[in-house]
Amino acid sequence: MATQPASSASPNTSSTILGAGATISDLGETPIIAAIDVGTNSIHMVVARIQPDLPSFTIIAKEKATVRLGDRDPKTGDLTPAAMERATQALQRCQSLANSLNAQQVIAVATSAMREAPNGADFLQQIKANLGLTINLIAGTEEARRIYLGVLSGVEFHNDPHVIIDIGGGSTELILGSGHEPRSLSSTKVGAVRLSALFVKSDPISDREYRALKNYVRGMLERPVEELVSYLKPGEIPRMIGTSGTIEAVAMIQACSSGQTTPPDSLNGHRITRNDVQQAIHRLRKMSYDQRMALPGLNERRAEIIVAGAIILNEAMELLKLDAITICERALREGVIVDWMLGQGLIEDRLRYQSSVRERSVLNAMRKFEVDRSYSEHVTQFALTLFDATQDHLHHLNSDGREILWASAMLHNCGQYISNSSYHKHTYYLIRNGELLGYTEADVAAIANLARYHRKSLPKKKHDNYRQLSTKWHRKVVDQLHPIMRLAVALNRRQIGAVESLSCELDPAHKSIYLNLKPRDPKDDCALELWSIEQNKEAFEKTYGLRVVPVLE
Repeated sequence: MATQPASSASPNTSSTILGAGATISDLGETPIIAAIDVGTNSIHMVVARIQPDLPSFTIIAKEKATVRLGDRDPKTGDLTPAAMERATQALQRCQSLANSLNAQQVIAVATSAMREAPNGADFLQQIKANLGLTINLIAGTEEARRIYLGVLSGVEFHNDPHVIIDIGGGSTELILGSGHEPRSLSSTKVGAVRLSALFVKSDPISDREYRALKNYVRGMLERPVEELVSYLKPGEIPRMIGTSGTIEAVAMIQACSSGQTTPPDSLNGHRITRNDVQQAIHRLRKMSYDQRMALPGLNERRAEIIVAGAIILNEAMELLKLDAITICERALREGVIVDWMLGQGLIEDRLRYQSSVRERSVLNAMRKFEVDRSYSEHVTQFALTLFDATQDHLHHLNSDGREILWASAMLHNCGQYISNSSYHKHTYYLIRNGELLGYTEADVAAIANLARYHRKSLPKKKHDNYRQLSTKWHRKVVDQLHPIMRLAVALNRRQIGAVESLSCELDPAHKSIYLNLKPRDPKDDCALELWSIEQNKEAFEKTYGLRVVPVLE
């Protein structure tokens, strides 16, 4: 969760909700947490014992299954029944292992395959119904952020710049950081499963397919690499870290081809050169699938996609002009653990900046879309005042709902960056595609919808954006908070802060809520604000069954 921003319009983020009101103190002195990464190629889980006093964590168990969710229906793009069955069985095994180790909480995230499949959201609902497991979709840049956290938990950067690459089944993440706030986060749709399905039709791969694949990867990676390099200071030469199964497989092939009779027990800290990668590609591209499968360290699933994965690695190293890469076995799932610890306030040292990642992300979006911060903070202050006054009386939304309201209020008019006409719809688009960090995909959708409905039409099931809200809780947030957003915006109708402050008084006996308005200028009758409240109070009155009565002090 984000820490409290400095402004009066800050979200309340006192503690992460663990379920049924639980907090870190409810989980014991050394809680056990399981983190599951549902990827395009594999499902990974780590089970960690948290040591709050250090703060640190120890991995006590791991589980992995190659489920190949990326093998989607070529016509519809849907996850196939076979892939969903493989994933379901793998998740059941993960749950069983977590339960056997007395894990108090299981945190699960899903990445590109689930995000992109038309039936991905339905499958997540099916998992929740059948297994009782909630899986949160996360965007590519959020995936990159958590990968960075995972690597930081296992590698000392010494304030030196490092490029991190994670080659997944559906996407490749590139990160630049020096142990503090990441300088660059990117996610590109080049993954080993995705590209193998698109380009590799022959066995062994033909020269034509190889060239096409190589050129495609280079073209896709050029822009994110250029952006990353732009954040390097003059004279800086970063080190490179790799975190994926693809890179580990290439390292295994290189180790065995160099005469090592047995594969290394651990690849953590193992270093390979760009020349090693090129030699592995030269060898792999001439081999059939059966020959590749016979190589040490390559199972049948990895053997199918290793050529594409190795090409991605080589092209990234060439574009970055880096000659060596070091393997780190910690990645997204460990980053999920670190992110949980940050949310609990357990980490305050070199990762302290991450605890405010949501706030920073929203403020960066405001800057990008040229939002008037003073105006937005004033509206946000009104929205949070209304939220707090009505909490536990008219609604029972927790601090997570308050954070969504805060973000939405801060960004509610960013669509004016595109056009003043129908700007609330542009706002929805910008928020949904603005790569807000620290939030799940469902959170971002709720933030965008809440901003979308701060004016004009009310939420309707026929609206695609509203209908696509993936959880009942997020739909409830939009239903219950959009009337508050409308009143908050109305209270700053002239966008000059004419209403200096707001206090609320509930009067259940008369089924009313009194909005006590203090004008900044005692001589200002705030006529336009009072008129705007009258025009926008209907949604609140219908939702909560109370009459809205503005009172000018």
